[in-house]
Amino acid sequence: MGLAQRKDGAALRTLVGVSLGALVITACAAPKPKLSSRLPQAQAPGTKAPSGTGGTYKVGKPYQVGGIWYVPKEDPGYNRVGTASWYGAQFHAKTTANGETFDMNAMTAAHTTLPLPSLVEVTNLENGRKVVVRVNDRGPFVGDRIIDMSRAAARELGFEAQGLAKVRVRYVGPAPLGGRGDPGIRRAQAPTPSLPAAPIPYSTLVKAPAQPPPTPVAPSAVAAVSEGASYRIQAGAYGDRINAERAASQLAYAGEAVIEPTGGGLYRVMVEVGADEGRAWAVRDQVASAGFADARVIHPY
Repeated sequence: MGLAQRKDGAALRTLVGVSLGALVITACAAPKPKLSSRLPQAQAPGTKAPSGTGGTYKVGKPYQVGGIWYVPKEDPGYNRVGTASWYGAQFHAKTTANGETFDMNAMTAAHTTLPLPSLVEVTNLENGRKVVVRVNDRGPFVGDRIIDMSRAAARELGFEAQGLAKVRVRYVGPAPLGGRGDPGIRRAQAPTPSLPAAPIPYSTLVKAPAQPPPTPVAPSAVAAVSEGASYRIQAGAYGDRINAERAASQLAYAGEAVIEPTGGGLYRVMVEVGADEGRAWAVRDQVASAGFADARVIHPY
């Protein structure tokens, strides 16, 4: 090989080395997305209130993840029902969307569009537990999920093991930044049961006082009223629709449970049982045994 060829080969090797080095530098310098899907991660003991240190208040510009556009905005009336998930170790100690440090053991959450930081009340509709948490991150970006809780918040709401839960998310207000007072975090609480745990024994039901004999009704009129009529069981009445929904879901085994609003601001939970009075009383006993001690049979006429 001639001297010129050796020089050309050396020059080519040098050029290739420089090009590869440039590619490595470019790859390292390329911007990495700050938004990513939140998935259940490892667990760690303990919970605490987030400090909010280093964070800033922001609403943010519209952004796109996975082909879907999200438009952050002020939304004081936000109140939605959907699926919650939680995220943990994979993002622990990393920077959140508003500049705070994510702590999986603090009571925080991620939301796709609400202002950062803000406070939201999250209610687990499957067990009635609720908590107020600090939203300081963006997410989740998986399916129809509407909020991503920290591991600690998921534990407080009772769905850490399941990974997902049906929840209601209600906007409370803006959260103070770090070092500016109470961040407003509240631990989960379950509503006090409105019904006694033990059912009222069938034999001890209070007998109605004696009434004068009813006015005779023509058989044809009775037949007209009874045709298509259905006995129903009133399991209970609630001042909060969420509690009524929870009761209805617990009674799915007994039949079709429906929620009926009343004029007095209450929500009645009713179970349809058909035209057989004997079956109606049997279902009433089942409902009472399930913890709805005030359950009673509602006659169709």
